[in-house]
Amino acid sequence: MDNKLNVTYITIGGYVELNKYRYLYFVIMFTAYILILCTNSTLVYLICIHKNLHEPMYVFIAALLINSVLYSTAIYPKLLTDVLSEIQIISYSGCLFQWYFYYSLGASEFLLLAAMSYDRYVSICKPLQYPTIMSRNTVCILLALAWCLPAFQFAVQFLLNFNKKICDYTFKGIICNSTLFKLHCVRSSVQNIFGLVIFVNVLPLPLLFILFTYTRLFIIAYQSSREVQRKAAQTCLPHLMVLMSFSFLGSFDALLLRMETDFPQIVHFIMSLQTIIYHPLFNPIIYGLKMKEIYKHLKKLFVKMV
Repeated sequence: MDNKLNVTYITIGGYVELNKYRYLYFVIMFTAYILILCTNSTLVYLICIHKNLHEPMYVFIAALLINSVLYSTAIYPKLLTDVLSEIQIISYSGCLFQWYFYYSLGASEFLLLAAMSYDRYVSICKPLQYPTIMSRNTVCILLALAWCLPAFQFAVQFLLNFNKKICDYTFKGIICNSTLFKLHCVRSSVQNIFGLVIFVNVLPLPLLFILFTYTRLFIIAYQSSREVQRKAAQTCLPHLMVLMSFSFLGSFDALLLRMETDFPQIVHFIMSLQTIIYHPLFNPIIYGLKMKEIYKHLKKLFVKMV
């Protein structure tokens, strides 16, 4: 529907029994958002103030946590407003903006994990060359690529879809993800191909690179001393756990547009909630509890507060 200002609005139809459980959903989502902000920000604060955490590995962890905060902030304010509203609507341009931040920051997560895997590979497989290879300039370049490359790629797709004509005004999700393009009157084959190229760049390629580096890393660690094996397990397993959880959710979401099967509404709802609640909370829990140096500082902070 178009108003006098030619702003196209779409109805968000992905909520399940919202009227009955409106305030329950609001409390759950608001609590999750506050926890995401507090837990991620606390770990970033600890990494910033403690000099022994000013190493590339912890800098990448801090970047990953900041990414989670930005990712959640792009989603939760609108989501919380929708939960309290009688009718859930959003402008097409607003939905496209949310889509842009949702995917560009999600893609940055994979590239940051790839940078972390490279850091661990150099640290364990080339320890004498580590200070030279992982210099401050290298870390800055990797961080810039992780955030700027997806932002640029998705900006191109954003501009291609900005003036698209839509024929369906009911969006079946609660987050503006790839299924937004099912509302278009005509699907462009060029845009589909470009979307697949972006998908390959931000998910399979980083994933293959991560698996390759960790495979090499564990082979070398297995052939080395127990100390090297312990170090590899201690620093790499948390990264792999985060990678597996996000890869599953990311793959499911990215392929929704290209699968003709219409999933039940409850499946969309549950998967969306997992993406926005489970993963941003999973990062600080894993890195806060499994990374020994961070855990030590976290424990001291907790004791001081008590």
